[in-house]
Amino acid sequence: MHGAPLRIELPVVSGPPHDRARPVDVRAAAAKLESLLSALAPYLEQGAVVAFSGGVDSAFLLWAAAQAAQERGRLVALTTVSASTPEPDLVDARRFAAFLGVEHLVLESRELDREEYRRNDEQRCYHCKTDLFQIAGDVAREQGLGWILYGYNASDRHDVRPGHRAAAEAGVVAPLADAGLEKAEIRALLRERGLPLADKPSSPCLSSRIQTGVSVDRKKLSDVAALEAVLRAAGIRSCRARLCEAEDELFVRIEVDPADMQRVLACRLELEREGRERGYRWVTLDLGGYRTGGGTT
Repeated sequence: MHGAPLRIELPVVSGPPHDRARPVDVRAAAAKLESLLSALAPYLEQGAVVAFSGGVDSAFLLWAAAQAAQERGRLVALTTVSASTPEPDLVDARRFAAFLGVEHLVLESRELDREEYRRNDEQRCYHCKTDLFQIAGDVAREQGLGWILYGYNASDRHDVRPGHRAAAEAGVVAPLADAGLEKAEIRALLRERGLPLADKPSSPCLSSRIQTGVSVDRKKLSDVAALEAVLRAAGIRSCRARLCEAEDELFVRIEVDPADMQRVLACRLELEREGRERGYRWVTLDLGGYRTGGGTT
């Protein structure tokens, strides 16, 4: 109908429900992008560090910042890594930064040195982001850059995000949220421009797989990484190997999209062997399927 907003339907990807397909108003998203680019220009003129995890949101922010910096400005992408970093995310971050031709720093983070982080209560993400933004602040000072930017978006306002409090305390800017850009719009804009990572499933840190209240350590994180590697080798893109506690004993709870459960069963012997060798009596499949925040209960 003449004058109606253009809409596109995003294809379904293997990811959590809130990340999946929904109609996107292309004109509205394009207008938000123009607003974002305009807002980024002053930051880039003074120089900016983009906290770049290798995920969809920070990738889009990095791309937009690179566009805004073309005429005048300086941009550095910063990826921090530790035992809690999923290896595929580091690979994606390196490739995407190279694709853009952006200066990319990969530095070790120190969140596991913090007792408050290892305690793994509801404020874990606050302590993680506090460490990230301290490192980003060091980089900004060393390189004479005026701003730190990160990929918090308008959809994140509906979630509990302790890390955003750390950003506010550190004076870190969230340009995607300021422009009103939501997750589905970000994916649509990436896809429309043929950019990588548009369909990448959500990929939080490995510590998010450990039940709240169960302490985080390098051994547990290594266990999670190894079990999820088995799942990815079986062709499962979106998966979680949760470490849960019952009667003072840890066990593994596998979460995948229901459509991928047969793939889990096909590699069940390898999963069980990996789990037992790492000291877990049970490796279970959650019939409820993948859900955001499944590691918190």
